[in-house]
Amino acid sequence: LLLLLHVQTEFDEYLAERMRILADAAALKRLAVAFLHPELPVVTTDPTACARCFFDRYSAPERLSYDEAEEQARILEDSKLLKDCAVMYAHP
Repeated sequence: LLLLLHVQTEFDEYLAERMRILADAAALKRLAVAFLHPELPVVTTDPTACARCFFDRYSAPERLSYDEAEEQARILEDSKLLKDCAVMYAHP
């Protein structure tokens, strides 16, 4: 009788662990689907959840003009060349 109780307890622990693993796998699958299909609607049960536009909010970063974007790209290119030169100098 004691052996049967021990076997039953082990089996119950095994089933509980298996259920936890399956629940984790299901949660990971839902997360993967959310990342792979951003066009799907988001389901929420929170009635206070609402969306904000990232670009129109007060703390949104300022948008760059075309000239500013060109200048930024030129500066980044120059800094990349300087980095390459420094690496070549430090590691001939």
